[in-house]
Amino acid sequence: MSSLSFNANNALVSDVQSLHSLKTQANDPKAAREAAKQLESLFMREMIKSMRDATMKSGMLENSATSLANDMYDQQLSVAMSGMPRGLSDSITAQISRSIGKDSLAAADVTGEMSSLLGDDDALAQRLSSTVSLASRSAMAQLPGSNWAPRSAALDAYAPAPKGRDNFVLSHLPAAQRVAQESGIPATFMMGQAGHETGWGKGEIRHADGSNSFNLFGIKAGKGWNGKVAEITTTEYIDGVPHKVKAKFRAYDSYEDSFRDYARLITENPRYAKAEAVAGSGSAAAYAQALQKAGYATDPQYANKLSRAIESAAAAQRSNQA
Repeated sequence: MSSLSFNANNALVSDVQSLHSLKTQANDPKAAREAAKQLESLFMREMIKSMRDATMKSGMLENSATSLANDMYDQQLSVAMSGMPRGLSDSITAQISRSIGKDSLAAADVTGEMSSLLGDDDALAQRLSSTVSLASRSAMAQLPGSNWAPRSAALDAYAPAPKGRDNFVLSHLPAAQRVAQESGIPATFMMGQAGHETGWGKGEIRHADGSNSFNLFGIKAGKGWNGKVAEITTTEYIDGVPHKVKAKFRAYDSYEDSFRDYARLITENPRYAKAEAVAGSGSAAAYAQALQKAGYATDPQYANKLSRAIESAAAAQRSNQA
């Protein structure tokens, strides 16, 4: 049992008062471990909530009382699951160690450092979310059979992409809307094409080390491209017959860079002038046909597949806004 007044047996990091209590215990080296356990509790609670939200509900027993009971149960379950040996809290503790420049917190003097790490209460939620995200990615890389392993400080490049149509659209909508205002290409057109090219986030182009190229549109790295490149095996249609070939694709620093480069390609390359002209019509079919006629892809069914993907992205956006 920890000597701290704040421990994983009676509180979660979602409780601001408990968080403040933890910060006051920064002179105790055990505070780092307790912080890790609380961060793991928060992570586990969000994971359980996501699993519950994804479960089909009958509607017969769904009401405010059962929702409250489920929430309380999930909270207690997340507390009980945290702090297990070789669990996520070990990775979080290691992450905290690296964040404050210590190889081991067990023998370190952490007076004032934990308080500095957590920061002001107003910025606390953002810092906690970031730390949980970094630590969870490190833990995922250690799972047996995992082929995903972060090798640099830029761990976002190794993070799993948002999967599923609704998650994909919700995640990329802000960037797509910003680029849409600049370019005039509807956000749903871009999200639909990005969704089609990546299988709604399931098949993004990655570098050989597993890091993300952030290329959402399958744009290849031609002779005029001077940026980063990712080389992968892809499918090309030659005389209507699919073939597996090696190809080099453009790589970016963010998803928004990918949206912006795509919009620049459509609006500045004369090859896609027809597609740009019909973009404002609101017709997904016309836009998709124009792209296929311009040779955007070699798949003979590309226009039909793309128009359906655009309509699907529009439906997802409407659902998220409802």
